[in-house]
Amino acid sequence: MKKTNKIWKKTAAAALAAVCAVSLSGCGSKDSAPQTDAANAPQTEAAEKAEGEGADAAKAPETVVVKVGVVGEYNAQWDTINELLAGDGIQVELVKFTDYAAPNRALNDGEIDLNAFQHKAFLANDIAQKGYDIVDIGDTIIAPLAVFNNKDKISSMEDIKDGDVIAIPSDLTNGGRALKLLEKAGLIECDPEKGYTPTKADILNYNVKIDIKEAESATLYNILPDCAAAIINGGNAYTAGLNPAEDAIFQEDVDPATNEAVPQLINIIAARSADKDNEVYKKIVDAYHTKEVEQTIKDAYQGAFLCAWEGAEN
Repeated sequence: MKKTNKIWKKTAAAALAAVCAVSLSGCGSKDSAPQTDAANAPQTEAAEKAEGEGADAAKAPETVVVKVGVVGEYNAQWDTINELLAGDGIQVELVKFTDYAAPNRALNDGEIDLNAFQHKAFLANDIAQKGYDIVDIGDTIIAPLAVFNNKDKISSMEDIKDGDVIAIPSDLTNGGRALKLLEKAGLIECDPEKGYTPTKADILNYNVKIDIKEAESATLYNILPDCAAAIINGGNAYTAGLNPAEDAIFQEDVDPATNEAVPQLINIIAARSADKDNEVYKKIVDAYHTKEVEQTIKDAYQGAFLCAWEGAEN
């Protein structure tokens, strides 16, 4: 019996020790940190802020980047346009070309989304010659042609004499405009049936026996030292640091009341035909046709360009 009692006492003691151990591990001590369920844990202020910012980012519209091809360094208006379109999530990215032959090809081939460098007559001729499937979606500016003189050789149109070299653009439309400008100055006479795009072959008479040289528009300023004068459009003149209002000795008439060709000389924004109704592109045109852009053009170019969209004032 004594032996049985000893065994029972040992068994009871072991059981009691086990109960205490379980009790202590479940309750813990007063000083131990409480364990919490991570799913139900209260958020810190930083976590709440991060979650809120994430929600705002999810709501913010994704920026749509539109690549616009341009020629020359007269692009202040596009900075204003980007400011106006920021709230719509639209950003214009300029793709700069060095000559007039490239932007329509790039647009037609899908390398850019829009271009803004040419007038309506140039676009019509490029489409006729190369079969591009692109269209005019909005008017922008008009950039008058002007005669810039080599100051070491002449100071006015009256100084031009037989044998003097006059440089003009080599493309059909701007070259034709240049010839009409020389005709207006009384130096030559062109075949009237050729309208505003005659070629050198259409010159009927030289009142002054000038030597007319053709060159790519962007190079005309560079070859001016070798000429008596060069006929340069507003964009390339501005890029070269010339101001037609101050530096030119003769300018193209851009009054539609006295020059019937003017409507075809208005610069435009062009798109692929399939995209002519693209809502994003329409917003870009609408942004261009604002008072803010009109003021930017007036301030930046001091008369070198004239705003040509409906409702613009110059």
